[in-house]
Amino acid sequence: MTNTLTPGLPPAEVASILEAQLRQEGALLSGHFKLSSGLHSDTYVQCARFLRKPELAAPAMAVLASRLREAGLVPDVVVGPAMGGVVVSYELARQLGVPSLFTERDANGQMILRRGFTLAPGERVVIAEDVVTTGKSTLEVARVLGEMGVEVLAVASLIDRTNGAAQLPFPNFALLPVQAAVFAADAVPAHLAGIPAVKPGSRPDA
Repeated sequence: MTNTLTPGLPPAEVASILEAQLRQEGALLSGHFKLSSGLHSDTYVQCARFLRKPELAAPAMAVLASRLREAGLVPDVVVGPAMGGVVVSYELARQLGVPSLFTERDANGQMILRRGFTLAPGERVVIAEDVVTTGKSTLEVARVLGEMGVEVLAVASLIDRTNGAAQLPFPNFALLPVQAAVFAADAVPAHLAGIPAVKPGSRPDA
């Protein structure tokens, strides 16, 4: 089996290669983590450690771009939520030959387009994420785009931590589905409760 991601590889082989790369880069972590959703988990994927290397990020995005093309879902623009979706959005857009924008939070914590970014009603958009954890940030971005009259075609990500269970109103393309144990803050099991929770995410209100 090859250790390089290329379009056309079977999904199971893509997932296996990506998981190995994530582990090699120290991007797939085990322990006690507080997620940006407020939930706790024994698994965390720190995609920034993977995305810091263009020689890894570019082939992964080439696979995602290929899958979108095969599905007939080539967008006019790719939009990713800051911070995790910025690099993914940029490289996926480069592979598709379209512009890349990103949303970010304002002073009230609301997701918005800033920096002079604009979208026209009717434009077709793919939302790009590093990790879909609960689908919350994806839906926030979709709401912002919907209010602008933009059509969301799909979400494309490196990782789907919901293992396909995210209830999203559009197709969900991910290279690696991850089955991770997730717990409410008041229901953390004993084997994790004794370990201080680490919050490696970027959302300040959780």
